Amino acid sequence: MDKGFEEEGYCVVAGPDLLWGSDIREFHAPTGVFEGIIGGPPCQCFSRVRYVNPLCGNKTGNLITEFERVVAEAQPDWFVMENVEGAPIPSVPGYQVDPSLFNNRFLGEKENRIHRFSFGTRDGRKLVYDIALFENPVWEPRVCASDSRRTPIKLLAGKKLRKGALNMRPKRTITEALELQGLPANFFEFSPFRKDAQMNMIGNAVPLPMARALARAVRRTIG
Repeated sequence: MDKGFEEEGYCVVAGPDLLWGSDIREFHAPTGVFEGIIGGPPCQCFSRVRYVNPLCGNKTGNLITEFERVVAEAQPDWFVMENVEGAPIPSVPGYQVDPSLFNNRFLGEKENRIHRFSFGTRDGRKLVYDIALFENPVWEPRVCASDSRRTPIKLLAGKKLRKGALNMRPKRTITEALELQGLPANFFEFSPFRKDAQMNMIGNAVPLPMARALARAVRRTIG
């Protein structure tokens, strides 16, 4: 998401990230320095996967409260929190929040990927996105951190569902996942991470086209 804002002209100051050995719970933001705050707390504990795996999200827990705390400390003009549809809407005293669901396919992209963007301002402004006239005729399921790609199938009467039948298509390569997320094939050229960590980062990220569209919508709304 930060790359999309940078490409639209914003100067982005990166916050703490466990990938780089720092923890948001130990971070305190200065007041009145930042125009806006963007962030995406871990979504695992709000994902639909939690209905299948009760342990999903136990490692990170709910860090939306930390996002709310940082916004309250920094007192920016606006903020955007990204998460899945089932996540709570952030609540920060003094701000009104406009939550909107946005699909990557609205931009003419192949990947079907829905994110909720909660836009907070003091006067309750709303985001208006630019969208493509037509959706892409090619449909691809979302890129997952586990690099799995499940394809729904129709079970005929009298047939038994064999093991693995819901995962008929081969796993994606790093290059395929990058392309679907709108990133260049050489994105990890100088990355210190292993391929499994790279796929984890891609699968948890906001598609770059969505990030650009979000940044343009924020700029149009804020002025």
